[in-house]
Order: sequence, then structure tokens, then C-alpha cells
Amino acid sequence: MKKKRYLKWEKQSLTTVLYPVIFGILLLILWQTQLLHKMIGADTFALPLPGRILNIILDNGPAIRKNVTATVIVAAGGLFFGSVFGYLLGIIATVFPKWGAGGLSIASAISAVPIIAIAPILNNLTKDFSDDANIRSMFAKTIVVTITCTVAMSINAYRGLNELKPYSLDLMKSYAAGKLTVFLKLRIPNSVPYIFVALRVSVPASIISALVSEYFAEFIIGVGRQIRENIVLAQYATAWAYIVVACAIGIIMYGILLCAEGALLRGRR
Repeated sequence: MKKKRYLKWEKQSLTTVLYPVIFGILLLILWQTQLLHKMIGADTFALPLPGRILNIILDNGPAIRKNVTATVIVAAGGLFFGSVFGYLLGIIATVFPKWGAGGLSIASAISAVPIIAIAPILNNLTKDFSDDANIRSMFAKTIVVTITCTVAMSINAYRGLNELKPYSLDLMKSYAAGKLTVFLKLRIPNSVPYIFVALRVSVPASIISALVSEYFAEFIIGVGRQIRENIVLAQYATAWAYIVVACAIGIIMYGILLCAEGALLRGRR
């Protein structure tokens, strides 16, 4: 029985990966052979061939690494601080349930504000943070990513801390367990899978918010800023190279998350 279930899971995992890979390969073939250009009515200037994009990436390795480093620092830093702050909000909402749900609703409302509106405001508010434009810019962009990642973590942390297994809380009370013991032994372990649910949302959101915030940043560095600058200069091939790099950053970070989730939650499916 276990073997059949294992084989079913392996087949499902294989198809989950295989179908997107096949679609991606087919898309690249259509793109490189210019059949895609004929289908959508584009030319190779606005939509450069994959081979040319790859050559630009290889020829501009140092510059791309510099911009990738800046973007990853902003995305990872905002993801960390947003996740920690969001989990603390979930704890506060659990400890003080009367107004905790209302606080989460307010946080959700704040997340509805578009990043394109938050980024310029934060750039102006952080102008006195440092005399170094690079530090000011990195600080403002990190705050944008932090705000984006806080809400998903706070809501899922609150669910994980409160959506307990049936009768588990009654069982702890029957053992005369105190509130701190219940929190440490029951609520926090129960919230771990929900943390990864939140991270599945926050990791792509952190990359997107980092790229968008770089559009309005004071200091000209980062993958998002390079996409903007090259589009303005009509250097579409270089812009596409940075778009491909941005996609690679998101895929790699999401892959790292899935590996960590599989290792830490093994046996808890």
C-alpha cells in the first residue's frame, strides 16, 4: 500500500515538473526559429532571439552579477524582515484575539496599496536616513519588500497558531499544561507548515516588489533598474537579458524554498 502511494506521489511530482519543462522547450524552439514572431506579429528588435540574449548575458557577466547581488540583497533582506515581523503579528493576534483579527484586516488592507505607489513615497521619506545614496536606496527598497512580505506571513502564521488539530488543545488542558507550554509545544509546531505556505507566496512577491521598487530608486543599481534604463534607451536585447536574469533569480529562490520545505517537513505531509 505504501509502495503504491509512493509511486503515485513520484508520478505526480514527475508530471508536475515535466509538463512545464516541455512547454518551455517548445516555446524556446518557436522563439529561436522566429515562428513565435510570426504568430504575435513581432520583430527581432523588440523580441530578440534567445541566442542573442544568452550572448549578452555571457558578455556582461561582471555587470550582471553586480546588479543581481543588489537585487538579491534587497529581496532576501525584505523577505527575512517581513517574515519575522509578520510572524510576530500573528503571535500578537493570537495572544490578544479581541483586536488581533482587526489588526490583521488592517495589514491586509495596507497590502492592497500598489507597490508602484509605495516605492516613490518611501524614497522621499528615507532621504535623510544616510548621506550615501546607495544606502538610502537599499533601505527604501528593503522596506517596500518587507511590507509586501509581512501580510502573507501574518495571516498564515495566525492560521497555523490557531487552526489546531481536533481535541489537541483539550488534550493539553487535560494535562494541566500552561499557556506558555501550549504555545511552545502545540501552537508553534503546528504553524511550521503554514510558514512555508506563506513563503511560497512571499518569495515570488519579494522578487517582484524588489524589481518594481528599483524602478523608482534613487541609486541606479539592480536588475529592475537596468530593465528600465535599457528600455528607455531602446536597448531591448539587453533589457531582455536582465528580464531572463530576473526570472532565474525567482526560480532559484523558489527552488531553494522547496528543497528546504521538503527537508524540514519530511514525513509531515
